[in-house]
Amino acid sequence: MAWLRIDWGLYIAALGLSLIGAVLVWSGTHADVGPALAVRHLINTGIGVTMAVLLLRVDVRWIRATAPWLYLTGLLGLVVVLTPLGVTINGSRSWIHLPGGFSLQPAELSKIALCVGLAMILAEGRDTTRPPTWREVLTAWGLAGVPIVLILLQPDLGTALVLGFLTVGVVAASGAARRWTALAVGGAALAVTAAIRIPLLDAYQLDRLLAFVDPSRDPQGIGYQTQQARLAIGSGGWSGAGVGQGPQTQGGFIPFQHTDFVFSIAGEELGLFGCLGIIGLLLFVVLRALWVALRTDDPFARLVAVGVAGWLLFQTVENIGMNVGLMPVTGLPLPFLSYGGSSMFACWLAVGLVAACQRPHDRSAPRRRRSVPVRRPAALDTRR
Repeated sequence: MAWLRIDWGLYIAALGLSLIGAVLVWSGTHADVGPALAVRHLINTGIGVTMAVLLLRVDVRWIRATAPWLYLTGLLGLVVVLTPLGVTINGSRSWIHLPGGFSLQPAELSKIALCVGLAMILAEGRDTTRPPTWREVLTAWGLAGVPIVLILLQPDLGTALVLGFLTVGVVAASGAARRWTALAVGGAALAVTAAIRIPLLDAYQLDRLLAFVDPSRDPQGIGYQTQQARLAIGSGGWSGAGVGQGPQTQGGFIPFQHTDFVFSIAGEELGLFGCLGIIGLLLFVVLRALWVALRTDDPFARLVAVGVAGWLLFQTVENIGMNVGLMPVTGLPLPFLSYGGSSMFACWLAVGLVAACQRPHDRSAPRRRRSVPVRRPAALDTRR
């Protein structure tokens, strides 16, 4: 039965992170809005778990067959937000308002679309013993370049970086020559350097990007935010102040603490031990995806799992890094923990993809024929 073959470790780790996130969201918002956001976080978690379990029931061959449509649907969502239907929040035109007071961020779901799209391009139609040709690699980069450009137009630098890192990982895992990975990394470094030096960014955008190094560049915005987050995390000590007891958290000194800076709540109220537990669970999910990639014989499933692992790893490192002042503030949520429906749904769909990719041959393997005993003809009776 499929239900007995669920990867319980993967699902339990992701569910544990989501529930910890609900506690942190409650702690950071209950003084202002009561338990409302924490309850919505739990509702989003329930919807995400349901989607992940339903996806587990889907044959991986069906996912592979619908990959072009999933990719095109992701692009359509990114185009729609740039039309009058899109809504600007915090300086980024990344949202679509839905009936019933809900909203959707297509950039989050584009991560799923790109995972399956890249796997389709790099795994289909070639011998698995042959590395991708330069045409196939360029096609994959072109496939990634379209959503990256659309996301930069919003602008959403954080998600664009996630898609770039995801693409590098999938192309490298496909067996492409190392020079392609080196060229991609070098090109990204040159693009970031050019954006800073020329400059391609406005002065206020550049100040926000570099404020993690020098908070005085944006003392009323990102500089203040990063200083307060570091102060909260540093004051947590080994075991933290306790849930609902952190002075910085309960005082409301950190803007957007329940979304981008939810890790600062963990640092202040759960302490170093709590933070290490959260990081351990996040790394378990990433390593589990890589374990699936190593064990599967299906090239499509392997590249999908690598894409999910690269996406979650980069997003985790970037979010925690910007909380502790080691990375620029890009607005990326912490997977499973930050408040936000679109992010939660995307993360749980990623869990469902990884789980579905673990056993692609269970359903596709031909059935064994039952052995039927051969009845030999009875010996002729020569007696009269």
